[in-house]
Amino acid sequence: MQPATAAAGKTKIGWIGAGVMGRSMCGHLLKGGYTGIVYTRSKEKAADLISAGASWAASPMEVAQQADVIFSIVGFPKDVRQVLLGENGALSGARPGAILVDMTTSEPSLAVEVHTAAKAKGVHSLDAPVSGGDIGARNAALSIMVGGDPSIMEAVRPLFECMGKTIVHQGGPGCGQHTKMVNQILIASGMIAICEAMLYGYKSGLDLKTVMQSVSVGAAGSWSLNNLGPRIIDRNFEPGFFVEHFIKDMGIALAEAERMNLCLPGLALAKQLYEAVRAQGYGRKGTHALMLALEHLCHIQR
Repeated sequence: MQPATAAAGKTKIGWIGAGVMGRSMCGHLLKGGYTGIVYTRSKEKAADLISAGASWAASPMEVAQQADVIFSIVGFPKDVRQVLLGENGALSGARPGAILVDMTTSEPSLAVEVHTAAKAKGVHSLDAPVSGGDIGARNAALSIMVGGDPSIMEAVRPLFECMGKTIVHQGGPGCGQHTKMVNQILIASGMIAICEAMLYGYKSGLDLKTVMQSVSVGAAGSWSLNNLGPRIIDRNFEPGFFVEHFIKDMGIALAEAERMNLCLPGLALAKQLYEAVRAQGYGRKGTHALMLALEHLCHIQR
């Protein structure tokens, strides 16, 4: 059954997960006039969404029983499996014709598995990971990479447009996740360069805020430099995206690369450096906390 195009006042939204990004993303849907049903492992995390008009559900299954489109954005593939395919998962409660949209960065093979299981129940599914971090989520400016049936993506597009500015269909099930792996590979080595450059500038006695005025607008400019560079300078390492989640992403990309007989030494190095960040106790800090590990390596105390 082909679902109708999402519309405020008609389409009921389910939302599973209210972390650093998910809370803002769901909030934009509520502001857009959609009725929301929310589940998180800790009800306190959903307090802002409940105050904004969302109702609370006791399980992912209960969310799906009341919703036309069910979004999930959780931490790890094991969490995706639990909230979508588990005994009390969303698929167990989803009605025929409903749409599951997993926005977690997860394994492409798991996205295919979810699609297959959903199809067997007459339920549609999309894998739609995002890029843009906490800033993109707050500003409804995310890049959304979609895998699955293009007609289902079009039915959901009005919802995506509440959360992001770049919405691109990448191919069949799992292709959204593969595209996110490309994104994470690009970021991984780029963060090494940003932190090393900042470290060099600091050690040579430059004023890093003045340096940023020159390098951020030239050929070296990037989203990560412009948005995370100032946080590094201000010694603000709170997460827009957790180190431990980034390590998870790099692990998925390296496993997929091995399966495709690819050698990605730059990504392997980046993952090892981030393992050091986590070993030093910064796994719940932002990805730019790589600077702390490099400072430790160079015996720089600040």
